[in-house]
Order: sequence, then C-alpha cells, then structure tokens
Amino acid sequence: MAAISPADGPVAVTGASGYIGSWAVHDLMEQGYEVRACVRDPSNTEKVDHLLAMNDRDLGGHVELHAGDLFDRGSYDDAFKGSCAVMHIGATVGYNQETPQQVYDGCFTEVEHLIESTKKAGTVKRFVFTSSFAAVGHPSPEGYVFTEKDWCDDNRDPDRWSDEHIAENRDIAYAMAKARAEKMIYAMAQEDGGFEAMAILPLHVIGPLMCANHDQGWSWQNCIKYMLLGKPYRKSKGGRMLWNNVDVRDVGKAHRLCAESAVANNASRYILSASDRTGELFTWELQAKLKSLFPAIEDIGGEHMEEGKPKEKTYDSPRSYCTLAQEELGLTPYSIDETLRATVDSYIELGLLAQ
Repeated sequence: MAAISPADGPVAVTGASGYIGSWAVHDLMEQGYEVRACVRDPSNTEKVDHLLAMNDRDLGGHVELHAGDLFDRGSYDDAFKGSCAVMHIGATVGYNQETPQQVYDGCFTEVEHLIESTKKAGTVKRFVFTSSFAAVGHPSPEGYVFTEKDWCDDNRDPDRWSDEHIAENRDIAYAMAKARAEKMIYAMAQEDGGFEAMAILPLHVIGPLMCANHDQGWSWQNCIKYMLLGKPYRKSKGGRMLWNNVDVRDVGKAHRLCAESAVANNASRYILSASDRTGELFTWELQAKLKSLFPAIEDIGGEHMEEGKPKEKTYDSPRSYCTLAQEELGLTPYSIDETLRATVDSYIELGLLAQ
C-alpha cells in the first residue's frame, strides 16, 4: 500500500496538544503537511496556543484545530474525513488521577471507535498508533535486550496478569490495554484492506517542552524537573531505575517516518528508546550527567547515595534500542546530551524551575 506524502492530503493527529502530539504536529508541519490537530477543547488556550503559534513560524505546513474526545464515539469523523493518515497519539495514561479502569478504556476500549471513524473516512492510508514499551516489557533476566518481537504478556503469571486485576493495578491496565489495542488495530486493518496500521512504542520520553501544560505530574520530564530542584527521584523504590531515554522530538518524527515508509506495513511496530548504551543511565548516572551539563545548578537530586556511590544496586533493565526505527525508518536520533540540554533549557525558558 502506498506511503503518504503532503500531496495526499491532511494528517489528523489525536492528542495533538500533548507532549508527544505537539512534536508530531511540529514535525509534520516542517515537512509541509496540513495538520488537523484533534483536542478535547479547542478553546482551552493554555493547551492549544502553542499549536496555533506554529502557523506564524513559517514551518511550511499549516495546523487547524478540531474537537475530538476519546470517549465520544464519532467525534473524530470530521477531522478524519479526507485525511490521508491518522496518528492516534491521544491516550489516558493516569497522570490526571484516572482510575486503572479509565486508563484501560482510554488506551484500548475506546480505540475501536477511532478505527470506525478511519473506515468511515475512506481516505486514510496509514493509521499510526502510539503504543508504549509497556506493551513490550516482561519479566526477564538482567541485561536482556528487548525487541519488537517481545510482548508484555510473555513470561507472566496468568493468575496475576489477568482481566480481574485491571481495575486495581494501573501498570497492568496500561500495558494490557496498549498490547491489546495494537493487536486489535492490526486485525481490523487487515480485515478492512483499505488502510495499514502500525505502532510506535516509546520508552522513557524526555526532551523539550513547548508549554507549561507539558509538565505533567509524574511524567519522565517532570521527574527530571524535581531532580533539578534538588529532590530525590520518587517514581521507583529508593530512586533506583535504569533510565532508557528517547527524545520527544524523535518520537514525534518517528510517527511521520512510519506513515511515509515504503518498508513499514500492516502490523509493523517500532520501539523508540535509546539509540545505544549512552542513552541508558541509572538514576545516579543521570544525576551526574545533569551536574556536568548544568554546573550552575547547585543541588541536583536523584537516588540515595553514600560516599558518592549508590547505596544499593539497581536491577539492570530495561535494555532496548531503537535500532529498527533507524534501519527501516531512517531515524537519526538526538544524542543524550542534546536531549538533556533541551529538556532543562525548556524548563528554564518556561519559568518552571521556581521552588
């Protein structure tokens, strides 16, 4: 099936005001696309002004706002009509106090009606879904390198990894929803025959923020902000974690490269993670890297240290690399230093590092 180009018509992007969605819009506009940015409330200036401002930056393309809600069947019909591709980036991830069941429904149950709108449009060639590394990761030995062949339900205890636990565990709800959504859209696209579905699976996404609303609580970029404020990393026990970092700009670009690829086809999936070992940092290594890049920041937090060394060893996982995205999509990732500088610089420029 033919890949898309700007000559084929507009591209609809759901979750367009979000962190990844905004950079996907920006990348598309740089390539001359007309973008239909789907947001819940086009009148919410705090969430959409940065999108509209792109029209004044001579990027090459143009963006217009469309209302769309994951939980409102048919609300994307207008935006998808006449579009050559859909990038479904919007999701309910739990940063806004959603329940595990709401996370599951927003990431899986409600995806079906986006496919309905895609079929109804009759013009969509590519449906690019923002899945997650959560749909890949599973219990594995230290140092195991995950690839696109892995699925989150591999090596799982079926008594725990089951529908009965969705409503009580956000991590299970999110991972199961993303994996099931992938398999569902691949099957629906195969059955329909009129479009192809494929997925981008990001790991720890950091990089520059476009607006204050991108500083979502408990997001990876938000965790870095609190480290910059001298506070410990609290998302994992003792602050211990292997950060496997990818730049948000690379994630946004990968969606477009996927839609344009002559190699990708139905059911193609691409992990977006570190390009090599330099992008994989234990929390104490991330802390040290931030100190070296920003010596003027006096106190940078992280994990618990004793005499300049980590108090405890960190489990060596998840290891994974965006090799397939580089080989098949032609992605050229940012270096970890470029990503961290851009992340911190954006927090400073937006005035978000005040205590």
